[in-house]
Amino acid sequence: MAVNYEKLITDLVRPLVINPDDVMVKKFSEDDKMLTIQVIVHQDDLGRVIGKNGRIANAIRTIAYASASRDGKKITINIDSF
Repeated sequence: MAVNYEKLITDLVRPLVINPDDVMVKKFSEDDKMLTIQVIVHQDDLGRVIGKNGRIANAIRTIAYASASRDGKKITINIDSF
């Protein structure tokens, strides 16, 4: 069963931000074992998504890693603002 990682990460990030319409999640590269996803949020929301000492970002990554490991993949999530 294939997981839609873009939707998973979008569903995790949108409730955290003030500007949910500005959240963009894009898949950059995917091969058999590796997946790279870029999360772009509004500048004012960057701190909310990363969290204090990166705890929220690490929690999002942990959930994505667990989901990807079920498919035998590794996932990299980059968080940035525009």
